[in-house]
Amino acid sequence: MARRNRDDDLLLEEDELTAAFLGDDTSAGPEQPMQQAAAPSVEDDWDEEDNVVPGQLAVDVYETREKLVVKARTAGVNKSDLDVSISDNQLTIRGTLSSGSEEDVENYFLQECYWGEFSRSIALPVAVKEEEIEAVLKDGVLTITFAKAQQDSIKKIQVL
Repeated sequence: MARRNRDDDLLLEEDELTAAFLGDDTSAGPEQPMQQAAAPSVEDDWDEEDNVVPGQLAVDVYETREKLVVKARTAGVNKSDLDVSISDNQLTIRGTLSSGSEEDVENYFLQECYWGEFSRSIALPVAVKEEEIEAVLKDGVLTITFAKAQQDSIKKIQVL
């Protein structure tokens, strides 16, 4: 059930908040109590090195009158650790984000940063000239600029 505080802001009770966060929609109405999903065990995931999935890179894609631009935040990534390629109008950005030496670490109290391999493939929304691409890494932002290919406005297709 929701309740209101002094400022009339809607607040969720703890079990509703947990269900909303975990995507658990087990409430069937006021007659039935809400079931709380069991939280996944953190220890279960730590030992499964085989199931490591590369992180997904966040990107912005936009166009100007003459260009298509892809920007990605790649702070902490060296140019030599980036692989940018295009094939069949699909852009792929791969890389590795290194946290540096952690030999002396005995225990983490909080670890929120992603370290390791990342990858992102994007189907480009417009046709581009693959021979006219510029990629620049500056201030932790990778900017890839494509010249847009001019397409005929309408092509008549004969029906046989």
